[in-house]
Amino acid sequence: MRRLRNLVQQLLVSIDQLAQVLLIGIAYLFHLTDTCPSADETISSYVGRGAIAGRRWALIAESIIDRLFLLLGEAPGHCRRNVETAFIGQAPTA
Repeated sequence: MRRLRNLVQQLLVSIDQLAQVLLIGIAYLFHLTDTCPSADETISSYVGRGAIAGRRWALIAESIIDRLFLLLGEAPGHCRRNVETAFIGQAPTA
C-alpha cells in the first residue's frame, strides 16, 4: 500500500508541474510575465517565490493554496516551504 501511495503522490506532483508549465506558459506567450515556465517547478513553488518577493497576486494565491493544504492536514506555509531550491532568489514577474 505504501508503494501505491508513493506512486500516486509522484503522479500528482507531475500533474501539478504540467499545470504550472501550461498556466505560466500561456502568461509567458502573452507577455504577462517574463518568467519562462520550468517543468521542474510546481504551482506552489512558483507562487511561493512570488509571495517571498511580495508580489500581490502571489500573496493572494498563496493564502488560498495554503488554506487548501491546511484542510488536507499539512502544516502552515505550504507554498514558501515548497519553493524549489534551484529557483531560490528568482522572483517571478507575474
